[in-house]
Amino acid sequence: MNGEPRFAADAMLGRLARWLRVLGHDTSYDMALPDPVLVRLAEAQDRILLTRDRHLLQELKPARAHEVRQDEPLLQLKELVTALELSPPGPLFTRCLLCNATLEVLARAQALALLPEGVRDLEGPVRRCPDCGRLYWEGSHVRRMRAALEHVLPGWGGT
Repeated sequence: MNGEPRFAADAMLGRLARWLRVLGHDTSYDMALPDPVLVRLAEAQDRILLTRDRHLLQELKPARAHEVRQDEPLLQLKELVTALELSPPGPLFTRCLLCNATLEVLARAQALALLPEGVRDLEGPVRRCPDCGRLYWEGSHVRRMRAALEHVLPGWGGT
């Protein structure tokens, strides 16, 4: 595997998948996939399979996997960062939290036409998912997520 690790999260790890996407990690997640299909896709796409399911690990024997042991999503993230010795991220919030696509930064004029009136004066980039169309901006939700990251992984919350 070259570059940053890519992940495939099983049905029990949707919130961990979102946190990995916050950090910019390419993380596939489809809660409807049967385990054998998930394992095949992870291997075909050179992804590290993330699971809490010991049966899956024992029976299907994925080539590259990590058994997640923590219950809480941010502690799961910390566990993964430690176990895989992941480097601190570059810019946060560069992937769609819903569909995993890389977000595009909108020009200010384009963003103003799309943003709800109450958030048009906020500073920072406005990003859009090219696949699902969801918009992202630097609002209070982003500040809370950065603070939560900073609490669990000091220095990772960004500015």
